[in-house]
Amino acid sequence: MASYELSAFNRQFQAISLVGAIEQQSPFTLNVGFWLRDPNQWVEWPALVASHPRQDFLWEHTCFEIFIGVQGEDFYREINLSPSQAWQAYAFEEYRYPEQMPPVAAYDIELNQLKRTHYGLNVSLDLTEFILKHKLKWTDLFIGLTAVLKTSQGEQFYAMQHSSPAADFHNKRDWLHQF
Repeated sequence: MASYELSAFNRQFQAISLVGAIEQQSPFTLNVGFWLRDPNQWVEWPALVASHPRQDFLWEHTCFEIFIGVQGEDFYREINLSPSQAWQAYAFEEYRYPEQMPPVAAYDIELNQLKRTHYGLNVSLDLTEFILKHKLKWTDLFIGLTAVLKTSQGEQFYAMQHSSPAADFHNKRDWLHQF
């Protein structure tokens, strides 16, 4: 299991720490955990929902995200995970394209489990269809972990790194995990 300390885009904001961990499990399962430390209890958590519905615009509230890129390819997937236990997966052909809102839903990634925990969020994703459809191996993939945190102090953007002048989770240079 590899872990990463995510950093806030606003370097002055140090009140909340966030760690993400990535684990390949079984031939096609990706497990990710997010551990959040919020001693001032500033994070605004959405209310829990039942049965893990797919919902759009989850990033308008506190939302954890996983980006899955493919070495040498333009296409990628964005998975949004709400602490409400709603989720969604999006397909992009290249950087932020197509540009429609909400983005095009991706149905080649399935949710095995999504659970809000006392420390953050755990998710298990089934990548079987995505990997087989594109004839991929784990070593072809690279992963970015990000989060939008709605707080009483304003919106905060967390990522593995921020190499753009504005917070930009779609920047593949910032997706640091490789298998």
